[in-house]
Amino acid sequence: MHSKATIWNQIISTFPNPHFLQTYEWGQVKAQNGWEPTFIVWMKNSCQSFTPDQIDALDQLNLSEIVAATMILKRRIPIGGIAARLSVLYAPKGPLMDWTNESLRERVLDDLQSFAKKQGGIFLKVDPDVVLGTGIPGSEEDVIFDAGQQVTSTLKRRGWEFSSDQIQFRNTVLIDLSASEDEILARMKQKTRYNVRLSGRKDVIVRVGTIDDFPGLYKMYAETSVRDGFVIRDGAYYLEVWERFMRAEMAEPLIAEVNGEPVAAIFVFYFSERAYYVYGMSRAVHREKMPAYLLQWEAMKRARARGCQTYDLWGAPEEFDESDPLWGVFRFKQGLGGEVVRTLGAWDYPPNKVWYRLYAEIIPRIFDIMRARGKKKTSQQVRSDT
Repeated sequence: MHSKATIWNQIISTFPNPHFLQTYEWGQVKAQNGWEPTFIVWMKNSCQSFTPDQIDALDQLNLSEIVAATMILKRRIPIGGIAARLSVLYAPKGPLMDWTNESLRERVLDDLQSFAKKQGGIFLKVDPDVVLGTGIPGSEEDVIFDAGQQVTSTLKRRGWEFSSDQIQFRNTVLIDLSASEDEILARMKQKTRYNVRLSGRKDVIVRVGTIDDFPGLYKMYAETSVRDGFVIRDGAYYLEVWERFMRAEMAEPLIAEVNGEPVAAIFVFYFSERAYYVYGMSRAVHREKMPAYLLQWEAMKRARARGCQTYDLWGAPEEFDESDPLWGVFRFKQGLGGEVVRTLGAWDYPPNKVWYRLYAEIIPRIFDIMRARGKKKTSQQVRSDT
């Protein structure tokens, strides 16, 4: 008998662009944080849903008969006495299927819309990795994918709305790892390649971290968030994510040290021949030794050794100009020699447009308050640790 994680992950890995945010492990992380995962599979002539406790039943299905799948996360919304009937639903990086198959696309969307209504959903959010184009818009490398445009048209026709709340990055930078190491280095910008080699000459050593490194890594991540002005969650959340995926051998921290002192780190996740650079952190010391460059190069080499074909640098600007807050990080990622990939982004299906409009008005204000409190709390924590 296979484990629940093995059963589900094997199913989703058979589809184009499977994602670690659709794995059983991610569902378990979110289950510890107020969400209820449901696992749905479409067979050639039927559709079935399963709770985490029922996943074992999927082991009896014929993989070749499964044509689509998704994990949907549900969170109940406490509004007066109707909490049991209202919820928000999210299929992170799902559903997974051949999106170019029009009849299948219509069938899956039919079922998802029915599911959202039955679950009392204020909305159902999806953000599958359907590619709209590659390259920076308007550049010589800009290529438009007709199939992606067709999916956009389908969603609009069906009443889906482009979401004002893009949970994941809509665009990213992908590095092809199928080439040799020399070819990957040659694709990098000259300055990036120089910095990779410089870091190696400046006594920067990269090692694989362990669970024992968590307290120091979170402290470094908190310091980074205060310095760069972004909000992070509390330590317990990251401990849950990092530990669960590390124990499943689906993630590892890489730590750059100078004379035994940690100065920068990244967390790399792995799933189905793709590696993802998800969390990055650094201290203010020894930045002139360029540890971030060596970390990325070591991550690419380790991903290749694991059989990964792609390294996802996890995020590119929404708008490709210098006013975008991600521009500085994007320039760094560009230097690593990857290709810009633009995807569909998040779309919401609102069964009840009145509740959806109300939610859309209130929630951003609540998030603004929570973000301000989170920044203040993290800043106070960093100051108390120094």
